[in-house]
Amino acid sequence: MILEMARVRILGPRQARDAVLAALQDLELLHLGSAPELGALQPPGLSEAQAAVQAALEEVEAALALLPPGPGFGEVPGPLLPEELTLRARTVREQAAAAIEQGRALEEEAALLARYRDILAAFGPLGGEPGPQRGVIHLLLRAGQERAVPRLREALARLEDDHFELLSRPLPTGEIAVALLLPPESEARVEALLSGGAPGAPGLPFRHLPVPEAYGGGSLSSAMPAMRARLAALPGEQAAAAQALEELGRRHRGALRAARAALHDRLAALEALERVALSPSAFALEGWVPTRSVDALQARLEQAAGGPLSIERLARERWTGELPPVVLHNPRLFRPFEAVTRMLPLPRYGSIDPTPYVAVFLPMFYGVILGDVGYGLVLGLLSLALRLRAPAGGTRRAVSEIGGAFSLFSIVFGLIYGELFGDLGQRLLGMRPLVFSREEAVVPFLIFSMALGLGHVLLGLVLGAVTHAREDRRAAAGKLLQAVILVLLVLALLAAFEVLPRQALQPVLVADLVAFPLLVLAEGLLAPLELLSTVSRVLSYARIMAVGTASVMMAVVANRMVGAIGSVAVGVVFAVIFHIVNLAIGIFSPTIHALRLHYVEFFGRFYQPGGGNYVPFGHWHAPEEPTAPATRRT
Repeated sequence: MILEMARVRILGPRQARDAVLAALQDLELLHLGSAPELGALQPPGLSEAQAAVQAALEEVEAALALLPPGPGFGEVPGPLLPEELTLRARTVREQAAAAIEQGRALEEEAALLARYRDILAAFGPLGGEPGPQRGVIHLLLRAGQERAVPRLREALARLEDDHFELLSRPLPTGEIAVALLLPPESEARVEALLSGGAPGAPGLPFRHLPVPEAYGGGSLSSAMPAMRARLAALPGEQAAAAQALEELGRRHRGALRAARAALHDRLAALEALERVALSPSAFALEGWVPTRSVDALQARLEQAAGGPLSIERLARERWTGELPPVVLHNPRLFRPFEAVTRMLPLPRYGSIDPTPYVAVFLPMFYGVILGDVGYGLVLGLLSLALRLRAPAGGTRRAVSEIGGAFSLFSIVFGLIYGELFGDLGQRLLGMRPLVFSREEAVVPFLIFSMALGLGHVLLGLVLGAVTHAREDRRAAAGKLLQAVILVLLVLALLAAFEVLPRQALQPVLVADLVAFPLLVLAEGLLAPLELLSTVSRVLSYARIMAVGTASVMMAVVANRMVGAIGSVAVGVVFAVIFHIVNLAIGIFSPTIHALRLHYVEFFGRFYQPGGGNYVPFGHWHAPEEPTAPATRRT
């Protein structure tokens, strides 16, 4: 249901304004309206103060975004001005940015050296370091070119006789590390050989490993000691940088979170001041509050003001064109389904909240479509797991509870159809349908689906008549006449097929002929098209039968795979996979079709969007800390 709202005007002495606003913010009941127009009372200008608070808030948000996540909510460090909070937050942000930049630089250096780790480990045992009596040339050979090693050895033997040593080792990447140990005076000749510049060069596929500029950019031999030292030192430096950032968060995270909440509250209070009209001696503000909370609001505000205030309930004709915000309030059992209603724009104030009807029909339609005890039990377990992990009051909690209702109706209709993972219950446990089997009774299932659709659409038409009754009686009469004609058409069909006595056909048709001109008078010349549209909406509910029959047939096919495949074990595996796929389809497909039937076929008969969201003036709550208030105001 939509709560009844009252428009109230609060008048009081100017000196009580701040106390009243503070009490309103703590109470979180009043949805502020525009500033009242009361002659000399004018709203003050607050742009400079708002800009200062907004700048401080942005700086605090930026600092918090750089700090690592973690627990903690402290106090605002003293009654600081927004400018002082801006400077403190900027200092923390700069320190955090510096720590992050240091960690990123170390991470990039570690990633660069990680490419050399295996090479350094391989080259170390191969050749050690260069010295005065020998030079070392480090080479890399691509994977799959192992035959080039003996070719290089033969070419070096021709060039240097036996005054060299060639050592090689495979790397984890498949490449081959090669170290050439030779006299220093031979290095130039060997380099020419490798580059193809020497006579008879064999065109060998070896390449020098490039050395980063940070390590001299020269040969790997000269850079090896520094690279090994950095590889050993980097983990400690990275840990120290991460620890410094974590320590920064530990010291400042709680205070910054409190400052963020306090700044949000202060910004909301400044925005509220723009909606307060002031004179030299008085203030006035207006807003919306649930009617049942008006007395509590008045008592709390008079206590905060230290004296009586004038709190006037404005009559509807004095609302100056503003519609009240919409507050959906339903019994606990129906409340999760408000999430379905909120997927559309809120219903207009004074219209009908569809949530109770959604709470009844949506899980029913879902259960009619899925209709399997086994799938329903699995869905129930998934919903329970989601509920245990979902925070109270959130969307995930609502989805888990809706899933529980889906599960319950799926189990109930599974018993009606006699289905447990398709026909597995019949084959193993001897289950029998309580009413009919969907696998065999396709026509009864179709009739049942259409009957559900007829009842759903008729309910929508009746609700549409109730919705229009206050503002447009002709439209209300048109909705009722559509419902009457629809019922008469169904009765005529039942009489024609002798479900009802044949004698009832003629009077029903006469009643239809009488009601049709009345419908045209109520809704105009387009009434026949609207009536045909209503009939087509009823026919649209045949999708319940179609999707439900497809689901059960897929489950039956999955069970028959066990006997259709030669190996029983392989058949069981295929059957389980097929059931999992069918369950995944069975979770989403009935939801989509049931929602479509509500949003298009049902809501279209009566739903009037356009309601504003109820946002009472109150404290700001961080998403991760929904109940943590600011402990001090700036």
